[in-house]
Amino acid sequence: MRDWAKARRERTHHLIELGGLVQKAGLVELTDDDRATLFGAFLDLADQFRASDDAGDDPRHLAARWRRRGLRAFEANRDAAAQVTTPPAPESPVVAQGESAGKS
Repeated sequence: MRDWAKARRERTHHLIELGGLVQKAGLVELTDDDRATLFGAFLDLADQFRASDDAGDDPRHLAARWRRRGLRAFEANRDAAAQVTTPPAPESPVVAQGESAGKS
């Protein structure tokens, strides 16, 4: 595969993952899939990040807080998915004392 094609495929995959995060955060439903609203929200988020730097705050603290929250959400989603995909253990037949499972 050519280098430019590989780079394009990797970029496409990355953009799809980012779009998945927008979906996972519930922003698509909250904004009725309005791209201008989503873009405005992202611009506002970037402004917040820049403002923390302008105010003398370390933007890394804001990024660390967002990262912790994201990691907790990923973990909660992973735990919820594990509960859904894990089939329950089969129940053993209840057998009265002295009876075998094959008798009625």
